[in-house]
Amino acid sequence: MALKDHLRELRNRLLISCAAVVLCAVAGGFLYDWIFSAIAEPVLSYAADDESRQAAIAFNAVGQPLDMLVRSQCSLSIVISSPVWLYQIWAFIMPGLRKTEKRYAIGFIAASVPLFLAGIWLAYTVLPQAIQFFFALNPEGTTNFIAPDVYFTFVLHLFLACGAAMVLPVVLVGVNMMGLVSGRQILRSWRWVVMLIAVISAIAAPGGEVITMFIIMAPLCLLFGLAIGLTLLLDRRKSKRQAQDPTFA
Repeated sequence: MALKDHLRELRNRLLISCAAVVLCAVAGGFLYDWIFSAIAEPVLSYAADDESRQAAIAFNAVGQPLDMLVRSQCSLSIVISSPVWLYQIWAFIMPGLRKTEKRYAIGFIAASVPLFLAGIWLAYTVLPQAIQFFFALNPEGTTNFIAPDVYFTFVLHLFLACGAAMVLPVVLVGVNMMGLVSGRQILRSWRWVVMLIAVISAIAAPGGEVITMFIIMAPLCLLFGLAIGLTLLLDRRKSKRQAQDPTFA
């Protein structure tokens, strides 16, 4: 395919993805109250558990509620429309794959979406513990009145980090199938990856709670191990095909 055709296809994929995000943003407006209550609950429950504590999410500008509505809709639309834009990404990549490899694309989409949502759920489960840890660092006599945009940014970054960490093994398998990295190269880097997972888990589960840290770390390490095993298996199959057919690349 010529470069012009590639750019035209990329434009069409982007337009479809943006349209899906916009439509889901409109639909997400109906869930705004429920989402805001669910996100704010860890802060409000922190103050409710102890009368000596004071914590609240305080709007300090007239237009801030509207700003929060728009930001929450945009973030939710990215999650809801993830099957569409993930498929568009793989559909753009698939022409560069062989026919025998294209059948894996649907499997990648089917795995990426649940893993991304599982990462968000994992982040939400550790959010109350993170709030308690950071609020416990308050100096004597201080309170926590958080601007909603600041708190929303913190929660969004936590959710995206955990969601991306869960999808990373799928990305590793994808780049392996494209021939950009081999399974042995991924295997050789396992120490650094495990160390990175441990750091991420420690940040997501602050307060020195080792059990919570391992609860977060275990599924990430398991997924990384599965990715290594699958890439090694794909490399072995590719080597066998090359031995049987020298023209296979």
